[in-house]
Amino acid sequence: MRRPRYALSAYDAEDDAIWALCADAEDLFGDPPPPARGTYELLGCAPEGKLDRARAHARADGSAPLGSLTLEILDKEGRRAEEWSLEDVRVLDDRPCARDLSLRDLTVEARESPHNPFDHPQRPPLSPGYRLLGAEAEPWGTCRDLAHVPDSRPDLVEPPVRLLGCAPRGVLRTALDAGEEDLGHAKLVRLDTAGRPVQSAVEGELVAWIPSARGRGLVDLTLEPWSERPPTAAEEVWDLWDGGRPAEPGLWSRCGAAGRRHWLTTALDHHEADRPDADSGATYHLDGRRIIDVQGFFCALGEAVNGPGGYFGWGLDALADCLRGGWGARRPFTLVWHDAQVARTCLGLVPRTGRRPWTFEELLAFLLDEGIDVRLT
Repeated sequence: MRRPRYALSAYDAEDDAIWALCADAEDLFGDPPPPARGTYELLGCAPEGKLDRARAHARADGSAPLGSLTLEILDKEGRRAEEWSLEDVRVLDDRPCARDLSLRDLTVEARESPHNPFDHPQRPPLSPGYRLLGAEAEPWGTCRDLAHVPDSRPDLVEPPVRLLGCAPRGVLRTALDAGEEDLGHAKLVRLDTAGRPVQSAVEGELVAWIPSARGRGLVDLTLEPWSERPPTAAEEVWDLWDGGRPAEPGLWSRCGAAGRRHWLTTALDHHEADRPDADSGATYHLDGRRIIDVQGFFCALGEAVNGPGGYFGWGLDALADCLRGGWGARRPFTLVWHDAQVARTCLGLVPRTGRRPWTFEELLAFLLDEGIDVRLT
């Protein structure tokens, strides 16, 4: 049997016994589909500016592009309570509002912004509705309500995970020998070259098995996941952790943007919770040569504080938690940000009113507000 890349064990965390070592897995990784375009009704609109012009063009041409549209959710006093956005908006239809002929009902096609704080906006009690804004916060009017037209397309069915070349043992070996059909609930873990766990991969139910073509006494198992599958980018991260926690700095920069995001979850899983914080007043050196996006900033920051493969937050809320202690560093401390010009150029400077991704200036302001002495070089 080739070196096992995965270990299968009971789903119950109290049972650490390994059920099988598996050479490989098929159909394990799965990226969520890109946000689908949906149809929305802007009801009771008083359109202004570009929205009003797009409405007129849609009546003449059948549809008209609009761009990004932000709906500011208003409270009962007419003040902003929250916001929710649509991207790549196209106006499809315009008609008088059935409840108020002075207003319009607009049909648009769009994608929901991935940065929306919730799936669908809900007006607070007695709210007058929404204030409509363009990409640069220019006023586009108001609307009383938003309706989502349901999509009739069927959901895609994902294939089960196939675990190949598995050497069963213990409870699973006994169940297979007895011909049992209910093989139980299991979790799959990625292993490094020394057989140590790298990260949990997926959880689900074992539903079938067949003899494996990979060797005598081996089996191929079928697992129906109930947890989310790891993203495709996880594989490149796991390959870089194949020899255990990295000893070389900057390995995360070999990953793409999605890989850098997954690197942070892997680093979090390997954080030593019982490791004491360094004394306050310490100085940490942030290698800024590879910080080309926000994920790179947090990868480099975790490395600066806790060494290669280290974790010190994956977003501003998580960073604020880390700064309270228990994650390797104690405030106050000094952060020397080397080659800061790279991040200044790649992350941009113009504030984005709290929307992600954060700019260089917003990250810097956050660190300073948290009492970190940041020195740019």
